[in-house]
Amino acid sequence: MLATPRDDLKANTPEWETIPHIAATGFREYDARWKYGVDINLMGFQALGMALGTMVVDECAKKGVPPRVVVGHDYRDYSLMLKHSLIVGLMTAGCAVNDIGLALSPVAYFAQFAYDCAAVAMVTASHNEKPWTGVKMGIEKPLTFGPAEMNALKEIALGGKWKARPGGSYVFHADARERYIADLLKDGPLKRRIRAVVACGNGTAAHYAPEVLAKLGVDVVPLDTELDYTFPRYNPNPEDHEMLHAMSEAVKETGAELALGFDGDGDRCGVVAGDGEEIFADKIGVMLARDLSALYPNRTFVADVKSTGLYAVDTVLKANGAKTDYWMTGHSHIKRRNHELGALAAFEKSGHFFFNAPIGRGYDDGLVSAIAVLRMMERNPGKSLAQLYAELPVTHATLTMGPHCGDTIKYGVVDELVARFKAMHANGESVTGQKIVEVLTVNGVRFTTEDGTWGLIRASSNKPQLVVVAESPVSKARMCAMYRYLKDLLDADTRIGAWDQTMDATCQNCH
Repeated sequence: MLATPRDDLKANTPEWETIPHIAATGFREYDARWKYGVDINLMGFQALGMALGTMVVDECAKKGVPPRVVVGHDYRDYSLMLKHSLIVGLMTAGCAVNDIGLALSPVAYFAQFAYDCAAVAMVTASHNEKPWTGVKMGIEKPLTFGPAEMNALKEIALGGKWKARPGGSYVFHADARERYIADLLKDGPLKRRIRAVVACGNGTAAHYAPEVLAKLGVDVVPLDTELDYTFPRYNPNPEDHEMLHAMSEAVKETGAELALGFDGDGDRCGVVAGDGEEIFADKIGVMLARDLSALYPNRTFVADVKSTGLYAVDTVLKANGAKTDYWMTGHSHIKRRNHELGALAAFEKSGHFFFNAPIGRGYDDGLVSAIAVLRMMERNPGKSLAQLYAELPVTHATLTMGPHCGDTIKYGVVDELVARFKAMHANGESVTGQKIVEVLTVNGVRFTTEDGTWGLIRASSNKPQLVVVAESPVSKARMCAMYRYLKDLLDADTRIGAWDQTMDATCQNCH
């Protein structure tokens, strides 16, 4: 039997080749991430597969369904061998492995439906640089693991509590990519030609996005669409300014109507308008909600607590009968909430978008998101994306800020702040000269004042820091006032570390 994992092993030793090495810190709130060769070894991935396989077999037995698991890997020089180690563990635990080869995360989610598999295990580190790796997992399609499942997996893996069972098997599906692409194109080509920069950051999306969008009828202007796991220009992350700036420059240089950028495993899409404006994902979400609520009135949308307040107050959404539920940040949390509410779509500020029927199957897919944006443009032939964006009410938002706060204390710090703002609200107190009218506590604390200006403080799910955001629909001055309030409040707590200075400069002359 495989030895119980240890976290004190060193590379280039006999033990490294025979004993699983798994750092406990890799088990995050809703996925798993390690530095390969530092935090985890090949035997560690085999142990992880046995632990996951034990969970899959047990859960499938309860439901009376076969323990079939879709497995895929992203484009990194070590992902294939890590996947093979994971597969050995899954098969040892008694799972029927359905390997789809090189894939995007949404291809693996799609394959759960296409091949009737209960579970998924996608080997990917998304946009992270080398030597990061990880696994996105789920047992109930279209959902992925949340905190409860991750804690259970951690306990089984690190404690060596897995079970070896007979019945494991393996099949390779060579047609997964073609079936996925055909599914994306089932509604036919666009009715008008749209010229778009397609940016992939040399990540796995380069194997899919240019072909899919060209077949959709897009005049594709390729940007970093050659597969290269060294990521020679920047990490494929359309939330980072480096990739967004490159997309913006390409749009302006080529005269394209927009740019669509995809992250390393293809479950997120970033958007830049034809004038070079880098549109944050929460505002793209509002635009899509406007468009979709006109087609499907009186439906619910979900947005994470970092997202713009426009979802709640936009007059177009209200006229279409749309309602928005603000929920916990994190792709697994938002995906699950979207599923539970039967919402039409859910939008996370990081760019994870989730569309339920008839648009999608509920999982996050950057290409489905891109096609939704293109269909929105198709339905507005007289308007550019920049014009559609200009029709949104103007709001002023800070960057997403992350003052340091230790992993062992950050949740306690936030709990204290939640209690503080609930008491302030109950007592009719004011912040920055405005009375607090709402306190949302589903994920940290988001408090809103009379004029719609709001501030958010929550604990980061995967870093030793807090997450802080402020937004005002009134003016930059009101946004800066809220930022200064939040900064002064947190600076007074010696448990909280230094802040990035960017917003200080932005708000320096704002009164």
